Amino acid sequence: MTSPKRILIVEDEPLIAMMLEDFLELLDKEVAGTADCVAAAMPLIDGADAAILDVNLRGGEKSGPIAEELALRGVPFVFATGGSEDSVAEKFRDRPRLMKPFTMDGVQKALDAL
Repeated sequence: MTSPKRILIVEDEPLIAMMLEDFLELLDKEVAGTADCVAAAMPLIDGADAAILDVNLRGGEKSGPIAEELALRGVPFVFATGGSEDSVAEKFRDRPRLMKPFTMDGVQKALDAL
């Protein structure tokens, strides 16, 4: 399988989202969209081959509903987290993780694992 090309970024910290956009560009990927909450992310799923989901979003919101929709549609994703495994819903704990702080190498490896 080839590495996904169009990546959806769900990240509530603008500077981190911009850094991920830069990394993806350098890795010859396209950004399918950037969202900072569940409501903003849902309409962007259609254009994505894969996604990077921050586990914890602003205001205590979790990215679980986005993960559910991506899984339903067969779109691969990685969870971005600085926390422990407990922060990821149990049914998604087998998904690849991208640990914070991010490195370009880490992003590359996480996407290649999809």
